[in-house]
Amino acid sequence: SEMITGTDLVEWQLRVAAGERLPLLQDDIILSGHSFEARIYAEDPNNDFLPGAGPLLHLSTPPPDQHIRVETGVRDGDEVSAHYDPMIAKLVVWAEDRSAALKKLRYCLRQYNIVGLNTNIDFLLSLSGHPEFEAGNVTTSFIPQHYADLFPTPKAPSGETIWQPALGLVLQERRHTQEFTQTSTDPFSPFGSSSGWRSNIQFNRNMTLQVGDKKVDVVVVYNKDGSYTMQIGEEVHHVTGDVEMEDGASFLHCSVNGVKSRPKLVILDSTVHLFSTEGSAEVSVPVPKYLAAVSGSGAQGGAVAPMTGTIEKVFV
Repeated sequence: SEMITGTDLVEWQLRVAAGERLPLLQDDIILSGHSFEARIYAEDPNNDFLPGAGPLLHLSTPPPDQHIRVETGVRDGDEVSAHYDPMIAKLVVWAEDRSAALKKLRYCLRQYNIVGLNTNIDFLLSLSGHPEFEAGNVTTSFIPQHYADLFPTPKAPSGETIWQPALGLVLQERRHTQEFTQTSTDPFSPFGSSSGWRSNIQFNRNMTLQVGDKKVDVVVVYNKDGSYTMQIGEEVHHVTGDVEMEDGASFLHCSVNGVKSRPKLVILDSTVHLFSTEGSAEVSVPVPKYLAAVSGSGAQGGAVAPMTGTIEKVFV
C-alpha cells in the first residue's frame, strides 16, 4: 500500500495516535504502479513449511533503494529464535506495472542469500515464476492446485550442481596454499605448490561430495595449463575458473566446456553454497567417521583415531 500510494502509513498511525488529523482524504490518494511483498521465512517448504531456528551464518540482501524495501530486524550473524515467529524479512518492490514488478521481485529474491538454516526463498522463486502466477490467475488454493509444479520430485544431482562446487573447493585450497607461500620462509617448500605437478604422470584426485542424501564421486585432473578435467561416471568436462571479490562477496567465474557462469560463492567449513539465477545449491564434503565421532570436550579441533591406543611417550 505504501509503495503504490507514496505514503507512510506507520507515520500516519503515530500521528493519529498523537491526536493529529489524517494528512490526506481518501479521494486525495492516487494509486501508481504495482507492488509485490514477499516474506522471507526460516522454514522448510519441503517439510510442510516446518519453522526453523538457528544462526544466520551468512546473510546478504538486495541493496534497498527508492523502489526496493527490506524490512528486517536481523543482521549477518544473528540467530532466528525458536521462541518467536521465524520471519526474517519482508521484501517489498515497486515498478510501473505488474509484469515489471514481478521481474524485479524475482531479481531481488535471487540476491537474498542466506546460509545457516532453511528458508522459503527458492520456493518463492518457484511460485513467482509459475506461468499461472505470472498471468495473475491466483487464488487461495493456488499452492494445492499446482503442488506438483511447486514441489517436483527430487532429481539426481546435475553435472552443473557438482562441477561448480568441486571447482570452488579446489580454488579455495589453491588460495590457502598461496597464503601459506606468502608467509613461508622456504620459497621452495613443496607445500607451497597447488599445481598438482607429478613427475612423469598426471595428477588425478578423487573427491567425494555430498548432495542432499546422495554421495557423488568426482575425479579431478590437474592440467598443466591450470585448467581441470572433471569426471563423474562417464561424463567428462573441461573446467576453468577463478574466484573474484566484488563488494565484499566472492563470485566463482567459471567455464564448463566453454559455457560461462558467475554464481555467488560462500564456503563455510567443508560446505559450498552457490547462489545463481537458477536458485541456490548446497554441496558438502562428507565428514570422515573418525571426525564425526568427535563429541564433548574433544570436539574443539579434535579427532578420534580409527584404532584406539595409548600414547606412552612423545619424542620431541
